[in-house]
Amino acid sequence: MNNETYAFLSQPGVGFFSLIIIGIIAGWVAERVTASNHGLLTNLLVGVAGAFIGDKLAGVLNVPVHGFFRTLIAAIVGAILLLWIWRAIRSR
Repeated sequence: MNNETYAFLSQPGVGFFSLIIIGIIAGWVAERVTASNHGLLTNLLVGVAGAFIGDKLAGVLNVPVHGFFRTLIAAIVGAILLLWIWRAIRSR
């Protein structure tokens, strides 16, 4: 194993508290992009789930996601996808 720090959700260099900040920001941005209305806790949950989805999607596309800003971008994309899929399922 190399010397990189692997933290929560296997994001290199991103610790637990950083992931909380990323989750809140990503959830808020996704809320604004999709014209939704959620609270802080829902934004956090959507953002953290979006970080997981974004990381897996980046892995499939062979795009490296390391550090705060790349994880934030992946989380925003994942959170938007999550909210879009949720709306598609709920509208049926």
